[in-house]
Amino acid sequence: MQLVITPVGDVRCLYNESLDLSSLGSVHVQRGSHVEPDLVGQWFADMSPVGGSRLGPFPRRSDALNAEVAWLRDHWLIPPPTTDSTALV
Repeated sequence: MQLVITPVGDVRCLYNESLDLSSLGSVHVQRGSHVEPDLVGQWFADMSPVGGSRLGPFPRRSDALNAEVAWLRDHWLIPPPTTDSTALV
């Protein structure tokens, strides 16, 4: 599991159960996407919960899940740099 610590001390990660996150403090889990099939069995990853678009179609659910994780790593896991001059770098 990759943990990213922001300048204000928040920890971000793509959740899995390999580490008990409560050992780091209070935990807030937020849905990153919705992976669902359409009426003909094609799979899509809807990234709108984190400001992204709809990925797909994919022939298999596992393909949509892999695309979901890749998108979250590339676009959400590391937050954009802050313009706050008081933040630590």
